[in-house]
Amino acid sequence: MIFGRSERGKPPVEPVTLKILVAGGFGVGKTTLVGAVSEIKPLRTEELLTEAGRPVDDTSGVEGKHTTTVAMDFGRITLREDLVLYLFGTPGQDRFWFLWDELATGSLGAVVLADTRRLEDCFAAVDYFERRSIPFVVGVNCFEDAARYPADTVRRALDLDPDVPVVLCDARDRESVKEVLIGVVQHAMTSASDRRQALTT
Repeated sequence: MIFGRSERGKPPVEPVTLKILVAGGFGVGKTTLVGAVSEIKPLRTEELLTEAGRPVDDTSGVEGKHTTTVAMDFGRITLREDLVLYLFGTPGQDRFWFLWDELATGSLGAVVLADTRRLEDCFAAVDYFERRSIPFVVGVNCFEDAARYPADTVRRALDLDPDVPVVLCDARDRESVKEVLIGVVQHAMTSASDRRQALTT
C-alpha cells in the first residue's frame, strides 16, 4: 500500500487520521522522535540558541544543544493502510507554552518524553494533559549517559495514575518510537471505552 493509493484491483482505502502530540521538557528529544519515525520529511521550526536566550533557556544537562523548536515539529506515519498518525511536537520552553492549546485541539492523545537526568522538566506536560483529560503515555528516552530506572520507579517519581503507561524508549530508533505511538493509540482507545462505560452505568 502506498499512501493514498491501493493495490491494483482493490478499492481505495480511506485511512483514519489521528493527531498525536509529542511533549516534554527542553532538549528531551521531541524533534528527534518525530524525525525518527516520520515517513515524510518532517516540518521543523528550529532556531539557533542565542546569547540573549541564555537567561531563560536552561541548558543544564543538554550543553551540546544548539537549536530549539519555536513553534512545532510535524511528521506523519502510516501504522496500517487504514490508520495514519499525524505527529505534532510541542516547543519545550515555558515562553512558548501559549501554543500548546492550539496544538492540542483535536488530539487523540500524547507522548510525554522524559529524561531521568531532568525528570522535573516533564512535570508541566504531565500536569497539562491530566488537567485536560487527554490520554498520554510517558516515554522515558534512554540517553546513553543517563541512569536506567524501572518504569514503576519513574511512575512513582512522577506521581502518575496507575493506568498511565510508562515505557522505556530510544527516540532515535524508528521501531522503538513506533511501539510508543501504538501504546498511545491503545491507551486512548481504552480510556474512551472506560468513559463510555462510566456514562452508561
